[in-house]
Parts: sequence; structure tokens; C-alpha cells
Amino acid sequence: MAKYIGPKSKIARKFGEPIYGPDKYLDRKNFPPGQHGINKKRKKSSEYGIQLREKQKAKYTYGILERQFRNTFEKASRSKGVTGVVLLQLLESRLDNVVYRFGLAPTRAGARQLVSHRHITVNGNVINIPSYQVKPGDIVGVREKSKSLESIHESLSTRRYAKLSWLEWDDAQMAGKFMNVPDRTEIPEDIREQLIIELYSK
Repeated sequence: MAKYIGPKSKIARKFGEPIYGPDKYLDRKNFPPGQHGINKKRKKSSEYGIQLREKQKAKYTYGILERQFRNTFEKASRSKGVTGVVLLQLLESRLDNVVYRFGLAPTRAGARQLVSHRHITVNGNVINIPSYQVKPGDIVGVREKSKSLESIHESLSTRRYAKLSWLEWDDAQMAGKFMNVPDRTEIPEDIREQLIIELYSK
């Protein structure tokens, strides 16, 4: 299973955003990485460079690599609706992202690990595929044997994110319902999806 394992703080500093969650290094050094850092004069980005940067930002945000991102884009382009919006909806519907949104893990990488290690169920069945597409009405929960995991309880108790309208969580059951596919206005990520469409359309 492919995943990005490089330096995460460097990526966050590159985009100037906490892509992987709260980052003390980004807070302290909120400027691009490199020998010259904040003093380095950067050339004005080309149109292609801006589009590529936005695609890279989306990939790192959702924690997927190029081939999987491209496959998701192609699936979105074959679907009804606005391609860019459908792309983000497909990314938001990934099981690892839904687990992260519910607050079961503080980062998407952590959520991906919970899924891969068979701690998560969908409609009562253990699913260990992070890219599994959750559908409206699906119940995503913690496996019975895993409900005592300290990491999950700690994450739930320190959730920093506001509740989202398309998700409904039940603390008693340690499970939540994926109510519906979110509208673009409901997705909090700061991603300009139109630039990604323009990049792939070349």
C-alpha cells in the first residue's frame, strides 16, 4: 500500500498551511524551507506551476499518491456533475478521511493506520481499505475489540474540529453515520479545484 513517508513539516511549510494537522515547526517557521528560507527571492510562478502546486496540495492534504489521485480524477470526470466538485466529494468519501473527520484520529495518516490495522467497521463489517468509498447511510464505527484503544479515546477527547453537517456521531456507540455527500460549500479544505481540472485538461 503506497503512501507518502517523507518529511511532513517541510511540505506544510512549502504551502504555508498545516496540511497534516497542528505543526509546531510550521508555527515557528511559517516560511518556505531551504537554506535561504524567508529571504530567498522566488521567481513568479507560471500558470502551469500554480496549477501543479494546487494539485500537489490536494494530494498531500488527503494523503494519496499520484496514480491514485489521477484515478480518482478520472472517476470524477466520468461522473455527472461538476468534475472539480465531484473530485473533492470522492476524496471526502474515502474511509480514511471519514474516520479522520469523525475525530477517531488526529490526522489522516493516523486514520489510515486505524483502517489498515482493522480497527474500523462499515455497517458492522471490518474494512481495511483506506480508499473504500463510504456511501450515504453507511455506519462507520470502531470495531468492538478496538473500543478500548487509548489512542482513539484520546483523539475523541481532544477533537479540535467543528462538527460537519453531513456526519452524525454517537459517542455511546463509538460509531457515526455518513448522512450524505457534502456540497462544495460544506467542505472546509482550502483547495482551488478548478486549477486541478485545468492542469489535467492540458
